Amino acid sequence: MRTAPASVRAWLMVVAAMIFFMIVIGALTRLTESGLSMVEWRPVTGWLPPLSDAAWQAELQKYSSSPQGRLINRGFTVAEFQQIFWLEFVHRLWGRLIGLVFALPLAWFWLSGRLTPWLKPRLLALLVLGGLQGALGWAMVASGLVDRPSVSHYRLAAHLLLAVVLYAYTVWLILELGPQAARREAPGLRRAATALIAFLLVVMTWGALMAGLRAGTAHTTFPTMSGYWIPPDLFGLEPWWINPFENPTTIQFVHRWLAKLLGLGILVMALGARRPEAWAAGAMAVVQIGLGVATILTGVDVAIATMHQAGAVILLTLLIVVRHRALPSPAGAASAMIVR
Repeated sequence: MRTAPASVRAWLMVVAAMIFFMIVIGALTRLTESGLSMVEWRPVTGWLPPLSDAAWQAELQKYSSSPQGRLINRGFTVAEFQQIFWLEFVHRLWGRLIGLVFALPLAWFWLSGRLTPWLKPRLLALLVLGGLQGALGWAMVASGLVDRPSVSHYRLAAHLLLAVVLYAYTVWLILELGPQAARREAPGLRRAATALIAFLLVVMTWGALMAGLRAGTAHTTFPTMSGYWIPPDLFGLEPWWINPFENPTTIQFVHRWLAKLLGLGILVMALGARRPEAWAAGAMAVVQIGLGVATILTGVDVAIATMHQAGAVILLTLLIVVRHRALPSPAGAASAMIVR
């Protein structure tokens, strides 16, 4: 049965909020080029920062031997190094805290018999995915410690998407365990919301590819791209099919047009649904497009770009609510009443 004590739902709300802030911290870490400041992965002992001048010097020496330290930030002082170190340290520490906040209450709820058979495998899936997210985060960082002063944009996209999936699944569980009175039969709206959620994940994928290749600075005008509706170097790489994944201009072009189509689709859904949650999603889509335009026009300002990533997650949350409240059929509505 899809029931649980209020304490279980409140715990999942805390976890979802922590994952959301983790995504925001991750955006700040990436935008400030801080992610490669810690060149070692110590899952157990890495929660302590350097505690002495000698320890800071040793940490800086390790960083100075990395590609970013040698090629980009050569000659960094300890004070300059600390500016990028602390953000990555907070990022990793927050990830550890999420793990503890999830795993310890999970064990207690499980052993005290507060979890239903329906909920147990789903929470275990979140636990496993959370562990994989930590490993994927290190794999992303490791890609920038060999011969290039930046991480693989493919691994960065995978890291972001897994975080988003963890967040989205947690939000869905919260909704499933909460009040169901607002749910109504609306199979068409449910299908539309499902398609828009999938489309949003595609748009976020190209946004992550943009971030990984710093493609946001390739063209900083709107609505055209440096005066072109179709930039001349759109297929400048060979073979042609790698351009949507490797060419900064093409990646930005794809992201822009996919985002416009997504925004239009959400607005059409909102106008057709005439439901508060759908209107909220439509309004957020407009705000998100505005943040995207501002990110481009400012040459990827850190604060605005961070809000743009956070806005994508908020938009995803609203679409999940729309989908959850739209039941697929009268049978689905009846089953929802039964499990309550």
